Amino acid sequence: MSGGGAAAAQAAIHNAIKASGAIVKIEPKDFRNLIAKMDSGLVIEIEGGSFLTLYKYSTSYKGFIFYCKSKNTITIPARLA
Repeated sequence: MSGGGAAAAQAAIHNAIKASGAIVKIEPKDFRNLIAKMDSGLVIEIEGGSFLTLYKYSTSYKGFIFYCKSKNTITIPARLA
């Protein structure tokens, strides 16, 4: 990629990150710890997979979007469901 093309690609990535905010992938155990700290909010759970079931979770906390993938379900506190 030429110097101008690389700069344009970097600018596009930067603008996409600014538009979407900070998205952070964490491990399921860390996700459990995070939602245990939350007083309120919303946790999104998606179940999917072709050959084996995979659970995907996401939530917003202090301006960041956290998500994880897990082979097992994560218990979501009623205040966040």
